[in-house]
Amino acid sequence: MARFLVVLDVDSTLIEQEVIELLAEEAGSLELVAQITARAMAGELDFGRSLVERVATLGGLDAAALERVSARVELTRGAERLVTGIHAADGAVAVVSGGFHELLDPIAAQLGLDAHRANRLEIANGRLTGRTAGAVIDAAAKRDALLEWTRQFDVPLTRTVAIGDGANDLAMMQAAALSIAFDAKPVVRDAAHVSLPERDLSIVLGVLGLA
Repeated sequence: MARFLVVLDVDSTLIEQEVIELLAEEAGSLELVAQITARAMAGELDFGRSLVERVATLGGLDAAALERVSARVELTRGAERLVTGIHAADGAVAVVSGGFHELLDPIAAQLGLDAHRANRLEIANGRLTGRTAGAVIDAAAKRDALLEWTRQFDVPLTRTVAIGDGANDLAMMQAAALSIAFDAKPVVRDAAHVSLPERDLSIVLGVLGLA
């Protein structure tokens, strides 16, 4: 049992980059993918459709590109301090991502996260097929993950916090007792209880009374 639960988005929240864009750079489709990402984050395009369109541009990419991209991923300032602070206060910290397990798993292990969930890239014969495998982690799936983790960690919904930056995070933020917009798009800032413009996750500890 945890005293409280904090659930974070990953791309542009827990980490500095949008992983799909790093992969697109490897595949030569960065400009197109960045345009689709911007529309999805602003709420102008359904996330599921945007994911299909973006991942399709990665078809044929050598799976070895995943390791190259993983090496370029940077944690957002204050991420480690935030996780340490939550754990010190007997809280649980989890992340849910519209990105990919192949790149999130090492980060989750590094930070000692209590739970994490993301999409999976389909790989065949050592190359990305341009499709995902399994259920898509969209806005509804992010909300469902938060609700599932409240049961897993025996935390009442009244002691949950959701942190995100894009339209895909709104459903889980609405479900949580406290929603924090982190360097977020206007549609997310307008909907959140708290908006933090500075890219330093340790500031969240102050919002939670843990600093």
